[in-house]
Amino acid sequence: MSAYTLDRSSNWRRKAVEDWLFGLDLVSPRIRDDIVTAWVSSWSSSPYENLADMPFTPDAPAYPLMAHVNDVTRAGMDLARRASADWGASFDPDILVPILVLHDVDKPLMYVRNGDSVGYSQLARELPHGVVGAMLLKDLGFPHPVVSTVATHATNAPFHGRNFEAYVLHYADLFAADHAFMATGKVPFYQRHRP
Repeated sequence: MSAYTLDRSSNWRRKAVEDWLFGLDLVSPRIRDDIVTAWVSSWSSSPYENLADMPFTPDAPAYPLMAHVNDVTRAGMDLARRASADWGASFDPDILVPILVLHDVDKPLMYVRNGDSVGYSQLARELPHGVVGAMLLKDLGFPHPVVSTVATHATNAPFHGRNFEAYVLHYADLFAADHAFMATGKVPFYQRHRP
């Protein structure tokens, strides 16, 4: 049995995803369609009836994944524009935007709600976060930089990409994650001390 089923149908989920995601207007029509299909596939393969029910993380179960994804995309685009203006860095929106928008596409499959708490699914005990999303994106034909960056973006990944987009995602993701933790009364990554 597969962890997900590709769902290319045009239904109410496609409309909900299109209405939710920031940045779809920044990519080509084909990439836009593939981004929507990726999210619809994850959602329809998950236990969640509504997008708003999907949690960002078990560490902040009340913070919606929807808000985190748009926070990351907005922050990432701001960082990329700043790097372009200040450092002459260049980026392809058809690579960067999918990385930002899809970095957590597997989370609906990795987390399950149990009342007010959120735990890990059986799939999350078999494969790490990012890898399942990368598998889905590979099945949809996304370019290698998108697939590899999503696969290795998690802070606990054994290694990380060295491409410009990976750096942008890293800082945008941590910035947005700290916002989610502060908004829910949790300690942000920045203030966590490790021995």
